[in-house]
Amino acid sequence: MELVTGEAVVPRREEARHCAWCGRRLPDSGRIGRPRRYCAQPCRQRAYERRAAVQRGGLPEDAVVLSSGELADLQDRLFQVRCAAEDVVTAASDGAGRAELRRLAEELVEAARSLERIR
Repeated sequence: MELVTGEAVVPRREEARHCAWCGRRLPDSGRIGRPRRYCAQPCRQRAYERRAAVQRGGLPEDAVVLSSGELADLQDRLFQVRCAAEDVVTAASDGAGRAELRRLAEELVEAARSLERIR
């Protein structure tokens, strides 16, 4: 989408949107109307089921419900991020070269990306 201001045409930047259930990036649709919230029907269904379960259980609307397996997975990924960050600090303290620090920083970024996806 473009925005016309005087003589110049300025393209409108929209931030990348992600599925409200699984966290996958939503494709740029360029459609008019309400923006998509889910990447596919199964994600929409899981979100509906979660909302219904939250309402039945009397939990607050913004409650996050995780199974014990999902919690363990989240804790594992948090541990990986911490370890990757500690590796960067240790390498920097030991005088590691630029290439080594870059490689470790890329591993840290990848671990953080993995953490972004909760489900």
